[in-house]
Amino acid sequence: MSLTRRTVLGTGLALGAAPLHEAVAAGSRQGALPRRVDTVVVGAGISGLVAARELADRGQEVLLLEARDRVGGRVLNHRLRQGGTIESGGAFIGPTQDHIAALAEELGVPTFPEYNEGNSVYISSLTGRIEYSGTVPPDPTILPDAALLLQRIDTMAAEIDVAAPWDHPDAATWDAQTLGEWIRANAINAEGVGNLIEAWTQPGFGADPNELSLLYVLWYVACSGNEQNAGTFARNSDTANGAQERRFVGGSQLIPLRLARRLGDIVTLGAPVRRIVQRDGHVVVHSERGVVRARRVVVAAPPPLVLDIDWFPRLPTRRQQLLRHLDMGQLMKCDAVYEKPFWREAGLNGFGISDSGAARAVFDNSPANGEPGVLLAFVGGSTWRQYGVLPKAARRQAVLEGFAAMFGEQALHPVAYVEHDWTAERWTTGGPVANYAPGTMVQFGSAIRRPFGRVHWAGTETSTYWTGYMDGAVRAGQRAAIEVSER
Repeated sequence: MSLTRRTVLGTGLALGAAPLHEAVAAGSRQGALPRRVDTVVVGAGISGLVAARELADRGQEVLLLEARDRVGGRVLNHRLRQGGTIESGGAFIGPTQDHIAALAEELGVPTFPEYNEGNSVYISSLTGRIEYSGTVPPDPTILPDAALLLQRIDTMAAEIDVAAPWDHPDAATWDAQTLGEWIRANAINAEGVGNLIEAWTQPGFGADPNELSLLYVLWYVACSGNEQNAGTFARNSDTANGAQERRFVGGSQLIPLRLARRLGDIVTLGAPVRRIVQRDGHVVVHSERGVVRARRVVVAAPPPLVLDIDWFPRLPTRRQQLLRHLDMGQLMKCDAVYEKPFWREAGLNGFGISDSGAARAVFDNSPANGEPGVLLAFVGGSTWRQYGVLPKAARRQAVLEGFAAMFGEQALHPVAYVEHDWTAERWTTGGPVANYAPGTMVQFGSAIRRPFGRVHWAGTETSTYWTGYMDGAVRAGQRAAIEVSER
């Protein structure tokens, strides 16, 4: 298999915030809540919005409760003062992500190709700075290991049932070790190739290889496809023909905003759900905007936040344990804005990899028309723990120095600098996805989609394809709506 320049990048997030008036205008019930509905949906991210729309289209009376003052969840736009929009949440779409593609087309949100022309930049303590064309970072100390390990990951992932990874004959063995441990046991230059793969896991998971179950990572790769195409590492991590191939014109949050507008006063903002009670063949949902009785509930919130709800009866033990062992990644996005993308004039595509510093994985994050120019650094995992806790001025300097090492002294002088720390989001607590530590998936993973009485589960983490991505969110919302309708 080929190790392309974007093989070390597998994520769907960027930075910023949509204006409040735009989010509120997207759809928000004013005044009192209805006393009774057929179904309450908790969470107005893409998954919850899709579930609500699907149920409403089937003739149900639906109420969607969202804790924030906006819709979109982990999908969030940021309007630049210099003009144009970039994303602070899920940003990318690629091949086999057919469900989000269909939804975007229906809502009139077009895409544009992620900039992918010119040379990439690779920096390591051994090779220094290298500009290179083609597909492989020219570091002879890691290429043999990288090619072999990524091929083995694809082979192992191809054996996994995406609906039940815990049923694989080797599931217990794979789940008992971290990706980092597996790399060290199977690579000659484990430190070097581990650094390279870390530049993929930090943006893609908000975590390091030593924090991720090997089984979970294999399943994540297996999910990077659809019913007709097996998932592969390249499709998950690449730009051309991969998950980072295209972005949405006007920013990806246009999708939930337009969907919410269609739903109208079905959507209720500023309504955190505090308690859910099941009794006598119905469900009572207590929110800060009021109390509603329903036949069924769909919960489409980040998994760890489900534990903040007071449940009666209590959640089943297996689901409780699953939620306690799923941790949101640690991730923030740091963007520097320039009058123009000067690196393009120098024959560079804006993509860079470094084995150290605040800017480990960098790419061109400019709007569709290329103006202004924007460079984005993903600060995740242990890099977040080192730089995310610094004062903003110190972190800004570290990020800009990383950009300058890749693209020259001009990168030290942006016209603006913006950042978004997902760990500080009250109703997300991290990003881009909730991760499985070793031992979690085999012991508790089978509870991920299992209904709890009249409560059903959505959210991208519950999808069998493209978990952690917008496509997985759409799929999960559709599945949850089908479950409710069938019952």
